[in-house]
Amino acid sequence: MIDKLTYIRKPIEEELRAFGHLFDETMNQADGLLGKICQGIAERKGKLMRPILLLLVAKEWGLRAKKQNANMHNEAPVTNAAYRAALTLELLHNASLVHDDIVDESDMRRGKPSVRSIYGNKTAVLAGDYLLSSALESASLSGDINIVNNVSLLGKQLSEGELLQLFNTQNTDFSEEKYYHIIRLKTASLFSAATRIGAISASAPDDAVIRMDRLGDIIGMCFQIRDDIFDYFNHNTGKPSGNDMLEGKLTLPALYVLNNTQDVAILEIASKVRAGIATAAEIASLVKFTKQHGGITYANDQMERFSAEAKTLIADFQNVDIRNALNNYIDFVSERTM
Repeated sequence: MIDKLTYIRKPIEEELRAFGHLFDETMNQADGLLGKICQGIAERKGKLMRPILLLLVAKEWGLRAKKQNANMHNEAPVTNAAYRAALTLELLHNASLVHDDIVDESDMRRGKPSVRSIYGNKTAVLAGDYLLSSALESASLSGDINIVNNVSLLGKQLSEGELLQLFNTQNTDFSEEKYYHIIRLKTASLFSAATRIGAISASAPDDAVIRMDRLGDIIGMCFQIRDDIFDYFNHNTGKPSGNDMLEGKLTLPALYVLNNTQDVAILEIASKVRAGIATAAEIASLVKFTKQHGGITYANDQMERFSAEAKTLIADFQNVDIRNALNNYIDFVSERTM
């Protein structure tokens, strides 16, 4: 039996190969120390979740365009602009990971030493900047000003999300609304950019672009909620378990129980977590309390609600293989174990 990711990739196997060649070619452009860093990043490039999403959406709308326009009969459904956009998002994603590890002082990334832990913060900052510059170059090579504008907006959203998360530790309330605002900017914006730009690259109608934007937004929120749930268990995520609370972050499972308890001691621990002064024992106590009082169940319920909405947004996809792949993609994001 093939695994779910293999099934998800199947409708775009040829496109992913082309993307892989483009990605490797880009990461091989640098020499010396920078080249060594880029090669290290390329070797652990992960599952390529955002490029996969962009290429699936681009192919669906590209195939529709070919059906409606006889002059496009010999053209590929996925355009050069789509490949360039997929590369742009993957480079931006990797740049943000390098910079995130600096901000979070993380020594591990995807189960291996982070760039900052090997080369130091100064080198990591410059390496992240190089990836960011490469992403902007790739966006310009798409030849589509609409894609360039969307990538520019994405860069602003990612930066704003990181800053809001950094300063959210100073808040005294336990607002789910603020949590969703942060993850929408910090994480979901990359997914919504993938689906939105995928549709744009195939000249999809405006209402379809709006619908695809919502699709990516929902998927991205599920992705982050799932990541946040990982922090309550010993999963092989490549980052230390309990890292969120150690960094002063209170995510959806904890926010739910904190907004539904009168336990003064627990509320005091939560405030100490935000202030960065909670002990390991206190963090363990809050984790246990969150699990016992329905925090994980609540977060899973929210993912199920989002997933159901996401599936309605692709119910009319004409290519059955792509529709099934996206349905499996939505399930995978909410069910993945790492």
